[in-house]
Amino acid sequence: MPWRTIPVIPFDQRPPAPRWRPPAFAAGSVWLVGAGPGDPGLLTQLAVHALAEADTIVYDALVDGDILSFARMGAKLCFAGKRGGKPSPKQPAITELLIREARDGQRVLRLKGGDPFLFGRGGEEALALAAASIPFRVVPGVTSGIAAPAYAGIPVSHRDVGSAITFVAGHAADGAVPSTLDWGAIATGAPVLVFYMALKHLPEIVAKLIAGGRAADEPVAAIQDATTRRQRVLESTLQAVVADVAAAGIEPPAIIVVGGVVSLRASLNWLGVEPTPEQRVG
Repeated sequence: MPWRTIPVIPFDQRPPAPRWRPPAFAAGSVWLVGAGPGDPGLLTQLAVHALAEADTIVYDALVDGDILSFARMGAKLCFAGKRGGKPSPKQPAITELLIREARDGQRVLRLKGGDPFLFGRGGEEALALAAASIPFRVVPGVTSGIAAPAYAGIPVSHRDVGSAITFVAGHAADGAVPSTLDWGAIATGAPVLVFYMALKHLPEIVAKLIAGGRAADEPVAAIQDATTRRQRVLESTLQAVVADVAAAGIEPPAIIVVGGVVSLRASLNWLGVEPTPEQRVG
């Protein structure tokens, strides 16, 4: 449609927009809130509202410190972060804390990096709250599987390159590579694969993808600390990414993107975060 045929309504002729009013954060309830991938600008209005109202905030390791600055003065901050290979709170203890604080009449904010229902154990916590008859609300967040590629200049979908996406957790509940997945189907089922929490098992995952039929020379990106001031991006190929990640010292948290969309970064790297020469492959 030519742009001249698109109607433009003068500002003074537009109907008044209703003012948005946030829902009440009731005492004795729990909000499961996605904090996004790190950039405070990606918080939703509901997330900011919850931070300003909560009495108790139970937050994960992936919640950036800048985001906690939105918490109201006097709020109780409880760290409940889990990091692989390091001492961390167990899930039953976290769930018990949420229930206990709510029963004490607190407005409890469970703040999780990314989205609470996408590889964030939010479903487990919501089920426990429901079983304990604790009122709760779920506030979706911007997931790192979409935001990390976007901040690296990689669209996770593109009509000419990838019109389907598969999101995969790089480890199961026991910490091992998920054994119940059909890795052959994952390898060939979608043109774009996005892996969460996959660095530890990257050699095995790469081997499974190539054995399942994925092209060894396919572009891959590893994005560390996405959307933060510490963001690093490594470009590689499927057959070389394990060695390149080790050489570049890429560490968790990181998102791995596999697919032709990675090649679009050459034109779309809007943030200007370029890999160093030793990180760039090919």
